[in-house]
Amino acid sequence: MARRHAVIFEDDLRIPEDVHTFEGFERWAESDEFPETGRIDFLAGDVEVDLSPEDLYAHGAVKTAITATFHSLIAAKDRGDVFTDRTRLTSRFADLSVEPDVLVVLQDSLETGRARPTSGSDRRPNRFSAIEGAPDLVVEIVSDSSVSKDTKRLPLLYARAGVPELWIVDARGEGDLRFDIYTLRGIEYVLAEPDTEGWSRSPRLGGSFRITRRYTRPFSWRYTLEHRIEP
Repeated sequence: MARRHAVIFEDDLRIPEDVHTFEGFERWAESDEFPETGRIDFLAGDVEVDLSPEDLYAHGAVKTAITATFHSLIAAKDRGDVFTDRTRLTSRFADLSVEPDVLVVLQDSLETGRARPTSGSDRRPNRFSAIEGAPDLVVEIVSDSSVSKDTKRLPLLYARAGVPELWIVDARGEGDLRFDIYTLRGIEYVLAEPDTEGWSRSPRLGGSFRITRRYTRPFSWRYTLEHRIEP
């Protein structure tokens, strides 16, 4: 019997009928039919598809700066792992399957099983495609197509999944950019109030951070994730 599909986008993105359950979405995400481009998230029964291109300077450049600093502070020092782009985070408890902009899993979380790599459809030894459970830190960078998801829906689901720390960055404006660190208290996130110089403390990383940017030429920004790590 031919497989039926509920939705077809632009003749090449076919969404199966059973994707509105966590199990159904995961079967699709692990199959050969799952798209290799675009961001497709499962949020408590809803499937959100974003095929819009990534803004180079309000999104991509910010993500690169954050990932580079995280790598030097965490992965390069064997404190844990840093992932970006096409790294899926799944939580059956939170009914969530998403691809965050940046994801950090510290070594103690890996050792205790709080967060663990999963293989999905690839059964080869030591080959993984997703993180299951609660990573230590997730970063979401707001784009025009994801404002409501990044600032309202995802925080609720990340909190339900038990993610201890959530960073939200919005660099779309030409004035001050938004850089917020939220820490999980009970079942909801609480904003880490920045000081007068814009520094916000990250309990999971053990230091304070702020993002700065400068023009290098028209329409081109350079971002820096500055840090003060506690001894």
